[in-house]
Amino acid sequence: MIYHVFQNNLSIRHSSTIKIMTPSDQLQRLANRHGFSVSAVQHVYQAMQIGGGTMAQFSHPELGGTGQWMRGGMVMIGDMFNHGLKARIAALCQDLSQYMQEQSQSSGPNQWPFIQPIESPAWWPSELGQPTAQGKQNDLSYAYFAMRNRLAIHQGNTLIVYDTTGYQITGFSQQQTTGLQGLYLNSPQGSIAVMSLPVVMSNRF
Repeated sequence: MIYHVFQNNLSIRHSSTIKIMTPSDQLQRLANRHGFSVSAVQHVYQAMQIGGGTMAQFSHPELGGTGQWMRGGMVMIGDMFNHGLKARIAALCQDLSQYMQEQSQSSGPNQWPFIQPIESPAWWPSELGQPTAQGKQNDLSYAYFAMRNRLAIHQGNTLIVYDTTGYQITGFSQQQTTGLQGLYLNSPQGSIAVMSLPVVMSNRF
């Protein structure tokens, strides 16, 4: 009987030392792990909420300027040739995505705490609906619509919609030159230059 009481006392003492980590604690922990400020991590977290936990568009000086991450390994940043920074951002985004998955399992889908998502304006034709993925690199914006086999590109005063039929797009990459000339699609068939796709619509504003 004495041993039983002693064991219970130990259990009570141990449980009183357990600290439940808040979302703020989690973001601070990730900031420390990956060497970014909490502000930068919060910025990516908010962007990832908008992307449903599978992608993030961001613009922050610590993150190489404007860039995008997509689950599966695709990372694009303004500082294109800073591969060390790309790797750190990829690791941060992977950890944030995993954290958001854990939160959605405990609090229900699309109910991530701490920062509320914001709406981003739609610049693509309304008949395309909501994009599967979208991103921005400097002055070039793109939106991919997997169900409709369409890729919309907006640069300057030009909007172009391409036909992606026959390709399973898994990501985007910027090669050599900036802008549309250097934008490629990643797919199981290899890299495809966006400008090689059939054009279904082209408008100037």
